Amino acid sequence: MKFLELAFELFIIYIVYKLVFEFIIPIYNTTKVMKSKMTEMHERMQQQQNAGDNFTSTTTPPPQVNKSFNEDYIDYEEVK
Repeated sequence: MKFLELAFELFIIYIVYKLVFEFIIPIYNTTKVMKSKMTEMHERMQQQQNAGDNFTSTTTPPPQVNKSFNEDYIDYEEVK
């Protein structure tokens, strides 16, 4: 009987060990890495947004072409 109790206790310890080291710790590490990556991405987005707000345009807009639509339109027939 002592052998079965010992075997059962060792089996329970093995299952707890596998649960902790192959499930809980990897999930904890993954969430920690994801949180740091999300924080880093958020900071980069803030920097880009601030840089975009401070940007002043020195280029001139392209000149507008004053052509009417009818001059550019070419009528065509569908060939069957």
